[in-house]
Amino acid sequence: MYCSGCGVGLAPGQTFCPQCGRPVVMVAATAGIPGYELQLHNYSGQVRALSIVWFIYAALGLALGTMGLAFANAAISHHWNWWMHGNDWPLGHNWFPLVWLRFAWVILLFRAALAFAAGWGLREHAPWGRIVAIIAAVINLIHFPFGTAVAIWTMVMLLGYRNSTLYEQL
Repeated sequence: MYCSGCGVGLAPGQTFCPQCGRPVVMVAATAGIPGYELQLHNYSGQVRALSIVWFIYAALGLALGTMGLAFANAAISHHWNWWMHGNDWPLGHNWFPLVWLRFAWVILLFRAALAFAAGWGLREHAPWGRIVAIIAAVINLIHFPFGTAVAIWTMVMLLGYRNSTLYEQL
């Protein structure tokens, strides 16, 4: 311990500083950080907002992805023969696009479930929520512009020593 007035080293159990005569005050560990409760409260609000954005991103991605894949399924499965004036389908009867379409459905559902899990984990302040949100952010970095924006915001909010310490305290 050191004196708060002059900075001289103090022995354990001393009640007054031998150099300046100031009384020694024992300070709790959490009280040493000014405004810590305010920082924790602000961080909690920011994590709550981030969780809401992950829920919105999951719902929007699922809705738009479902519409896009339904459109692609109709185009690939020859449901528009009336529009193509007969059986002149340029893709022919190839099974390969249908396999890729099913794979795209699996990827869409996985991304939506991961985004929903990230939002849920952050909302509940679960220890696994931070890790799932970081993984979802890394995956969504390539989904420009909205996925990239959500991913960058998530990484700014959850990475780093200060943010990991604050998240553990929630």
